[in-house]
Amino acid sequence: MKFDTARLSALIDAAKGARLADLCIRNCRLVNVFSGKVEKADLAVFDSLFLGWGEYEALETIDAGGMYVSPAFIDGHIHIESSLLSPAGFCAAVLPWGTGAVVADPHEIANVLGIQGIKYFLECARGLPLDIFFNLPSCVPASHLETSGARLQAADLESLIPDEHILGLAEMMNFPGVLFADPEVTDKLLLFQDGIIDGHCPGLGGRDLNAYVAAMIRSDHECTTSAEAEQKLARGMAVMIREGSQSKDLKNLIGIVNDQTWPHCMLVSDDVHPDDLITRGHMNAIVNRAMQFGLEPVRAITLATWTAANHFRLPRLGAIAPGYFADFSISPTLNPWNPVRVFKRGVEVAREGKLLANQSSWPSPVTPESPMRISRIGSDDLLVPARPGKIRVIDVLEGTLLTEKSLMEPKIGNGYVVSDPERDILKIAVFNRYIEGRPPAIGFVRGMGLKRGALATSIAHDSHNVIAIGVSDSDIIAAVSALRKSGGGMAAAGPDGKVEFLPLPIAGLMSPGSAPEISERLNRLKKLAMALGTTLANPFMAMSFLALPVIPELKLTDLGLVEVSRFVHVPLFEE
Repeated sequence: MKFDTARLSALIDAAKGARLADLCIRNCRLVNVFSGKVEKADLAVFDSLFLGWGEYEALETIDAGGMYVSPAFIDGHIHIESSLLSPAGFCAAVLPWGTGAVVADPHEIANVLGIQGIKYFLECARGLPLDIFFNLPSCVPASHLETSGARLQAADLESLIPDEHILGLAEMMNFPGVLFADPEVTDKLLLFQDGIIDGHCPGLGGRDLNAYVAAMIRSDHECTTSAEAEQKLARGMAVMIREGSQSKDLKNLIGIVNDQTWPHCMLVSDDVHPDDLITRGHMNAIVNRAMQFGLEPVRAITLATWTAANHFRLPRLGAIAPGYFADFSISPTLNPWNPVRVFKRGVEVAREGKLLANQSSWPSPVTPESPMRISRIGSDDLLVPARPGKIRVIDVLEGTLLTEKSLMEPKIGNGYVVSDPERDILKIAVFNRYIEGRPPAIGFVRGMGLKRGALATSIAHDSHNVIAIGVSDSDIIAAVSALRKSGGGMAAAGPDGKVEFLPLPIAGLMSPGSAPEISERLNRLKKLAMALGTTLANPFMAMSFLALPVIPELKLTDLGLVEVSRFVHVPLFEE
């Protein structure tokens, strides 16, 4: 926001009380993230900014009746694509919960559509009543162990830097590339060496962590234990405490927040599904959960407002103070935080959970075509000839992106390795959707719980090929065929041949529909998945991360099984 002389003079006059404020919130209790206190005050707004508090006359007055006023929440790390919603749909879903800004990493759509996908997101973000900032994706593809729809190098990213929505470089997932000073990686690090570089280094410690941080990477959202988080805090990294739909690290990490460390901690969601946005909320839900785990309320709110604004150098966001944007929500209680009125730039945009903003004026750029080049799905492609020895099996863990690995005796049928639902060992397949004619990669997974049928999705982090898990090959083919014909989405196939399908026409990742619409269809899919036997709360989200070769321990990409700790492909059968 730039001021000219006249505008700045008017602001100063209004702050002094020499001219009318636009809005005064009387009889409120404001959450002051600087003093760490709740203060009774009358709060004044002028020209989209807070004037401060005190005795002000205004054109409009609201009596808060002793309710609490908090700065609008900021999500410091999220992938909008994982909400299954377009940026506009996401905005409509989170504004009523008191979210005023997010820092998004568009590497999901970038892995599918490249620069075109990022530009599409930038156009979608313009003019929304939600500040959507972007860190440019650092790893497209995430590694050499998979095939994505695009490849972005430093020169590609440099062309986007002048955009006002760009803050820095997003999570550097290729930590081996950093440690070995891979030229493509270092080119990107050098491009943003004076800016913001976010990290992604699960389990990294000791001298390797020193080397990673020395490359000016200053945050991490992959900590799952206090010991890991404390190592990273001690080396100057900001710790993003994640509590999303799949990864729930808040309970394990809340103990790291104390009087010394809190300025270097923030609450983030990373990935959140539309049904959770509808039923639980967004950052308000994470704040409330932090308070349930014992974090003092003002500090919990601070970790969802000012610490993110400070880390990302957003000087007018994240606080209620003179000269800050008048982005705030009002709640009848401090704990829990239940936003009943939400304001953006001093204008009310939501009330009692209902959006007031006029969506007809929001941007709606043309949607790029979603690539889907799976030319055929033959039963022969899914066959795994039996061999002597045990097979490597991916073990799914509830509530985390981490997996484990097991060596299991395979079940053999007619000379082939087949699914074994009695032991919960199911066939998993990843189909390349960018190169026509590629056969799928096949593996086996334990922990999904399916007793019949199959699940498939074109959301398969980070390259977003098509991933499927099923009890029989015919069920897998039925589920994948539904995605192939539509350009992408989620599907559940029953043994009766019936397929429940959620189309995601935006890059095979998102829908232009509203959060309630998508949530309702997603819940139908989840119910069918439960009827098929799954024991996971979010089976599609859990499945989507089984192709991510930068999160330990065993994953499956379109190129085969990956042992992440060694960053190499490994055969299905133990050698």
